[in-house]
Amino acid sequence: MKYNMLFSPMKIGNVEIKNRVVMAPMLMGFGQFNGNATDKMIDYYEERAKGGTGLIITEITRVNDLTGASSFGQLAASKDRNIASMSKLADRIHKHGAKIFVELHHPGRQNVNLMINTVPISVICDNIMPKNSYSKLLYGCIVPIGKKLVEKDLFFRTSGPSKCDKSKFSESANKGLSVSQIKKIIDQFGDAALRVKKAGCDGVEIHASHGYLVQQFLSPATNKRTDEYGGSLENRMRFLLEIIDNVRKKCGKDFPIIVRLTVDEMYEKVGQKGKGYNLSEGIEMAKILDKKGIDAIDVSSAGYDTFNYWLEPTTFECGWRKHLAEEVKKAVHIPVIAANLIRSPEQAEQQLEDGIQDFISLGRPHIADPHWCNKVFENREDEIKRCICCLYCFESMMEGAYVGDHGHCSVNPFVGRESEKLKENGNGRKVVIIGAGAAGLTAAELLAKRKFDVTVIEKEKSYGGQLNLADKPPHKEKIHWCADDLYANVKKAGVKLIFGVTANKDIISSYNPEIVINATGGSAVYPNAFKGENVVTVTQILNGNVKPENQKICVIGSGMTGLEASEMLCETGNKVSVVEMADRIAPGAWFQQLDDVLPKLKKHNTEFFTSAKLTKIEKNSIVVENTKTKKQKEIACDLVVLSLGVKSDNSLYEEIKGSFDKVYNIGDSSKVGRIYNATESAYRIVKSID
Repeated sequence: MKYNMLFSPMKIGNVEIKNRVVMAPMLMGFGQFNGNATDKMIDYYEERAKGGTGLIITEITRVNDLTGASSFGQLAASKDRNIASMSKLADRIHKHGAKIFVELHHPGRQNVNLMINTVPISVICDNIMPKNSYSKLLYGCIVPIGKKLVEKDLFFRTSGPSKCDKSKFSESANKGLSVSQIKKIIDQFGDAALRVKKAGCDGVEIHASHGYLVQQFLSPATNKRTDEYGGSLENRMRFLLEIIDNVRKKCGKDFPIIVRLTVDEMYEKVGQKGKGYNLSEGIEMAKILDKKGIDAIDVSSAGYDTFNYWLEPTTFECGWRKHLAEEVKKAVHIPVIAANLIRSPEQAEQQLEDGIQDFISLGRPHIADPHWCNKVFENREDEIKRCICCLYCFESMMEGAYVGDHGHCSVNPFVGRESEKLKENGNGRKVVIIGAGAAGLTAAELLAKRKFDVTVIEKEKSYGGQLNLADKPPHKEKIHWCADDLYANVKKAGVKLIFGVTANKDIISSYNPEIVINATGGSAVYPNAFKGENVVTVTQILNGNVKPENQKICVIGSGMTGLEASEMLCETGNKVSVVEMADRIAPGAWFQQLDDVLPKLKKHNTEFFTSAKLTKIEKNSIVVENTKTKKQKEIACDLVVLSLGVKSDNSLYEEIKGSFDKVYNIGDSSKVGRIYNATESAYRIVKSID
């Protein structure tokens, strides 16, 4: 076998895991107010067990309903009522030879104030009100009002070891816990672990990472206490060690405990050297936990204040933090689990062989492809849909939490639809798809699996569409994995691909299709008013048709495309100014993407102009008008790059929509969006076809 270590068994405590592949804990929002596992949640986890994964570790699972609920759609082990559904979840996981550990969690100050004391009320209201009426009231009225109160610190405060700065992410006002409250939470961790054991699960993982309550006690940045729970490392570790003791007391020594531990808070990475703790103290924590007798350590890093150093954007190099696990492995005698941004079986096997870790933890890769493990085991690696680290899973989960939705995936439209199966009733009926971008290729793959006869016509000489531009800024190569993986799968499914042909009605007719799907994408917005010899679109920069060097360049528009193109321009010696009409840079962009790109631009001394409307383009300058003061300003530049968004290219669709029996328009050619929108629109059309 090619990956001998990856598919060798190993024990955590007395529980044997059939291989070294672990599904990392990730909240996706499939639960309900009372914390019970829904059928959708069980289907989601079971699909990953069915896909060959050795160990499933659940999402953050609350132990406390009043101050410890992180989401209305979160799993819970806080009440005996949660045991039955968790038992059903465990049975479904065990059916496929996998094991299940439950991650016990309390958010502490990291919580959103809106969640404090609201879950018990939600459970009661949901039980007594007509079906779905409370959900509509909550997401339509209560949440919007509550968010406004939270912004003004007029809601309940979150709890932490001591009052401290607001978390960068949640920005919640907080307060310190009393000793009696600490003792109560310790008890709640133990009680929750006992419920997990009664449910038939195989063990627990205590979440002492990512800036949540247990790690808040560990860190001098958030733990300002002067009693037995603060100050020295021994005192800061006391809360975690007493939780372990409580779990052991209630569940017995044979019930395995994993601790997920941040071993380096990474504050130095964000320019705050000396804050929190670094790897040297993290190693000492690991040694103490090893001596305490836990069964494995799940090595992680950072917290929400240093977000990108535990949930990385696409620009981060695979394996960049493997040194953390390697140092822990040298210091302890128990199995080491670690994620380490692993994206290939070769990387996984190598890190096992090198003794960096004992188990490979795959988080987002399990969202992107639940059958990752089986595909590797069966030598079908070319069929894997790789995670491209676009962060949409987390972004959509967070946004969905306020409207009753769950997280989604850019490359896997089946997330949350695991029980839905494609009908195989194509019976060789002919389909022509115009465009081999994300939307077109997704539709092609799914229709081929439905047994349609599919032909894709692409005007360019290769596949990818807009992805061929999105992958061009520095360190964005992973984005093209989406296109590569779709292409590999459509070829294997028997789809015919024709490149270098611009489709028209006659060409399409020659295939005698029953169904035509237009996926012609979009093109950069280029207003006639701004056309000139010294003006180009961002597309011309990204595709390499225009390669300026050592020039003064004004980029008009600060969306992520504009910012990433600006970074690309900076790296070829250009002096860049970014002009944005809104009051702030990249309005609407996910904060992690900004945290990633803005420091790089600032290192290149990029200038930013906000509330600035472009009014005139001269030969060696532009004129902008402040949208508030109406004052005008001239900015010197040799070249103007317009990054004003994308418009749909639907001209072919308009031409052919009345010429064939069934004609559909998907992806950017229907409505401009992101990769997720393209794959989702393809999925919906494919499902709708009889």
